[in-house]
Amino acid sequence: MPTITTRLSIIRHAWAEEVSADGSDASRRLTRKGQRRFARFVDRLVKGGLGIDLIATSPLVRARETAAILAERLDGRPRVEEVAALAPGSDWRALVDWTISRDAARVAWVGHAPCVGRLVALSIGDGATAIRMPKGAVASIRLDDGPGHPGELEWLATADLFDE
Repeated sequence: MPTITTRLSIIRHAWAEEVSADGSDASRRLTRKGQRRFARFVDRLVKGGLGIDLIATSPLVRARETAAILAERLDGRPRVEEVAALAPGSDWRALVDWTISRDAARVAWVGHAPCVGRLVALSIGDGATAIRMPKGAVASIRLDDGPGHPGELEWLATADLFDE
């Protein structure tokens, strides 16, 4: 049976307001500085070869806005889909099933801490550990046997890497 390689990017949403206008956590928006910083960061990652065919995002506003910035800066402007399994408390198995059902080679999941760190750990086969990911961080995982099988963490980058 041939191996199916999937590139999975797991992304923590960019810098957001501490409190939304309506006081709801779900409606917290990205700050202007957060938008600009994440856009510059993604531009650098794209120059370095980042490619994504499909983006799944948490339904919360700050994650949707992060996914939109990502999509508009990638070649081919990948489609963005809201996936409830990426809301706080993320459901790894549901995300794996969603990813398999989409049959895309390069997929991104945009979510929240601490869940994104746990999703990275589960995707590389270590469900006992969570990787701490700062806001706007991107982890790239190569899944040689497809989603749901342990992969290899290729890199994890933060916006601090490219801050001037």
